[in-house]
Amino acid sequence: MALPRPFAIVWTARTDSHARQGTGDLMMRVSVAEQARLSVLIGRRAFRSVVGSINAHPLLRWRFASTKTDRLLIAPQDLRTADATRASEIYAGRFAFAGKVVICDRRSPFEMTPPSDEWATTLLSFVWLRHLRAADSAITRSNARSLIDEWINVQGGWHPIGWRSDILSRRLICWLSQAPFVLQDADARFYRRFIRSLSRQVRYLRGSLSESREGLPRLQAVVALNYATLCMQGQSGYLRANVRRLIDELRKQVLPDGGHVSRNPGALIELLADLLPLRQLFSARQLQPPQALNNAIDRTMPMLRFFRHGDGNFAQFNGMGPTPVDLLATVLAYDDARGTPVSNAPHSGYQRVDAGQTALLMDTGRPPPVELSQEAHAGCLSFELSWKQHRLVVNCGLPAVNKENWRQVARATPAHSTVTINERSSCRFIESLSIRSLFGGTPIISGPHDVPVERDSDGVALRASHDGYVSDCGIVHTRAVRLSPDGRALDGEDIFTPSEGEGFPADASDEFAIRFHLHPAIKASRLADGRGVILLLNDRDLWTFATLADTVELEESVFLAGPDGPRRTVQIVIYGRVGQISAVRWSLRHTPPVAPGARPDRTHEPELPL
Repeated sequence: MALPRPFAIVWTARTDSHARQGTGDLMMRVSVAEQARLSVLIGRRAFRSVVGSINAHPLLRWRFASTKTDRLLIAPQDLRTADATRASEIYAGRFAFAGKVVICDRRSPFEMTPPSDEWATTLLSFVWLRHLRAADSAITRSNARSLIDEWINVQGGWHPIGWRSDILSRRLICWLSQAPFVLQDADARFYRRFIRSLSRQVRYLRGSLSESREGLPRLQAVVALNYATLCMQGQSGYLRANVRRLIDELRKQVLPDGGHVSRNPGALIELLADLLPLRQLFSARQLQPPQALNNAIDRTMPMLRFFRHGDGNFAQFNGMGPTPVDLLATVLAYDDARGTPVSNAPHSGYQRVDAGQTALLMDTGRPPPVELSQEAHAGCLSFELSWKQHRLVVNCGLPAVNKENWRQVARATPAHSTVTINERSSCRFIESLSIRSLFGGTPIISGPHDVPVERDSDGVALRASHDGYVSDCGIVHTRAVRLSPDGRALDGEDIFTPSEGEGFPADASDEFAIRFHLHPAIKASRLADGRGVILLLNDRDLWTFATLADTVELEESVFLAGPDGPRRTVQIVIYGRVGQISAVRWSLRHTPPVAPGARPDRTHEPELPL
């Protein structure tokens, strides 16, 4: 889907050119402390890259001590949803992954040229084995063994993508989870090859763990090693070391309020889908699960409810894409508390306000550390609003496939329902190709540092500010919102104050844009006076957006996180100059449903309480 024209021109022309001025120019604009920190991180990454290249050498690749493993003791549960209908496609040699289709025509899929990195990642991680298991027939078992045998023959010795730590970790987990299905009726020869390959992959992952990317990929690699230790005979000698690594990573990555250090809500679903079976493995082996594991699960579970809207989907913050609804429901079934979601997640940097049947979620956090910010967004003070089963105001999010084509656009501040100054992002991204190669993405070098948050005693009013535009423009953005007790009215105000001095000069040229991206299911009509917008929901409920600003614009936008891919939508935008307007008030109000066949009244302008 092509990017809508106004969205593309205004957005990319300003933000991309600003972002790509080069690492050297960017380094001149950040603090000495940030430069020193980035230099240290670059040095560490470069060293790990060199070590990784050495480990990949054929003479050193399998230098790690070998442990004899001749059988599997137990298999972990796979919580991810399977689709038995896809088994016939795979049997026919049609591999449809990540929006791309490869027809093998009697060739091995592991010999084919991957149409995309995402397709290769899905193929080589073997996550599709669960679809063959769902069909569970002699044919699908034989097909699974045949494909595993082909991989061992083609890439079992080494492959630059297939042996990458994140793919290797997922493949180990999938092979162990599907082992009862794969090994049923298998002959002794295949059993030995399967076990031998598993042992080789475990040894390599254990030795190259320090070279894996920080954050969720590192934690998933540690989880995979713990899976192997508990499931494979002869691995018990590594249990203590692997459990210690697991405890260290959980303490680093799971925040006290249950969020993940990357600030990506989707990381919580993936993490719990691996941690819950791991806890079961400890119990099945008559071992006490580490307390850190139990604590991490207990803290993370409530955050799943924190990020959910009324329709069951997660809010689109910091790299979140389409919500895996089936997997989320499965994971939530393990939540014994099933209580109301918390409203304040200060360590993760999010706030939630619930009133009536309305939910508001706001990003009130600083960007994650540089080494964990490859997918973080510049969306400080952005919010999402839902009413019953309808999402009204959203952020653009990320698609399930072709993420790299959209990632930098989706990460920019204009892709969020918040304020932009001079069409710039509130964070600075490093676009250098060498930096991207070292960090495995485009990290954030600087952004909001001070994000104070205040909540009223009733919990329906929220006030927060950030200093992300201070270094460029000398402007502090403050956003105050209040949700009525019945949830039918949201009043907001965006305030601009100088970081120094008492006011802006009258000739200040800094321009602001306040954006409210609407969900594609919402039909929006601009009022005749230009100061409001009527929002029509699927069930014919009406909400009215109004402001005291001069005009409200309706512009094209795109919602990237739809289950069927990117969809066109619209955004409400209020433009102005900071020197002329220091505060903008706006409101969203619910009105009774429109009778079938009737036309909504577009002449009334709701009043904004001062």
